[in-house]
Amino acid sequence: MKEEKYLIIGAGGTGGVIGAYMAQAGRDVTLIARGEHLRALAENGLRLERMWKNDSLNISISACTEEEYLGSGARADVIFVCVKSYSLAEVLPLIGRAAHCDTVVIPILNVYGTGGKLQEELSALTVTDGCIYVSANIKEPGVIAQHGKICRLLFGRRDHRTDDRRLQAVRDDLQASGIDGIYTDNIQREALKKFSYVSPAGAAGLYCDATAGDFQQEGPAREMFIAMVREIEALAGAMGIDLGEDMVEANLRIMKGLPPETTTSMQRDVCQGRQSEADGLVYEVVRLGHRYGVPVPAYEKAAVRLRERTDQ
Repeated sequence: MKEEKYLIIGAGGTGGVIGAYMAQAGRDVTLIARGEHLRALAENGLRLERMWKNDSLNISISACTEEEYLGSGARADVIFVCVKSYSLAEVLPLIGRAAHCDTVVIPILNVYGTGGKLQEELSALTVTDGCIYVSANIKEPGVIAQHGKICRLLFGRRDHRTDDRRLQAVRDDLQASGIDGIYTDNIQREALKKFSYVSPAGAAGLYCDATAGDFQQEGPAREMFIAMVREIEALAGAMGIDLGEDMVEANLRIMKGLPPETTTSMQRDVCQGRQSEADGLVYEVVRLGHRYGVPVPAYEKAAVRLRERTDQ
C-alpha cells in the first residue's frame, strides 16, 4: 500500500499538532507556514510542549511557504486545511494547485458547514467535513503548546459513506500517529456537536471575560455557556440533526479537563485587536436562529457586546 503524502495548510494549534504527531510517527507530512514561525520550523524543527505531562517533543518536520511547495512540483494525496475561516478564500488557489484528481481535502475549522462551502469551490475534488478536539496554540515561533491530552479528529463524507479507501487510509495513519482519528458516517452531527462546544466557549468567554476556570464552577459565566449550548441544541433540532446526547453535560466534561487559564483562539484574537472568527462563531448563530425561527437570546446579547467592543 502506497504511503500517503500529507499537506497541512496552517501550522498553528490545530495543524501544528496534527503535523507533529504524524511526522513523529514517520508519515510524509509538509506544513505550510509563514514568517518567524516558518523560519524556526525550518531551522530547528517543531517543539511540541505537552503541558499535561510537563514534557516536550522535538520533531523534525518539513515546512515551507506555499510558493516553495508549488515550485517543488509536489502534489498531495491528503490536504488538511487548518486555517482560520476568514483565510479560506486566500488558500483556495493553493489547494487547487497542490491537488491531483484523487486528492482528499479535509477542512478542520471551528465554523460549522465549511466543507460543503469548500466543495462548491473545489468541485473536481473530494472535500469532506471535519472537526478536532484539541487545545493548543503557538507559544513562540517553532513551539506549539498542547494544553490537554485530548486529540480527537473526526472527518467524513456528507453522503454518509464509510467505504472510501482513501479516508480509511487517513484514519489508519492518524491512529498510528497517536491521534484519535475517526472516519464517521455522520460528520454533520459530529461537526455540530463540536460547534456546540467551541462556539459557546468563545462567545461566552468574550461576553463574560471568562477562562475555562470560570466555566468549571457555578456562576454567571457558566450559566451563559450553558444557555448558549442549549440554543445550539435547539438549532440542531430545527435543522433535523439529532445530536444524540445532552451537550451541556458533554461540553462541561470537556471543559473540566482543561487547565483553568485556558481561553479560545477567538477570545485571544479579539482581545489583541486581530481579525477573528467572530462572524462564523457568533454572528452566524444569530443568522441561523432567524433562518430556522429559533430564539437565540444569549447569542444576540453576545453579538451586541461583540459589536460594541470591535467598533471602538
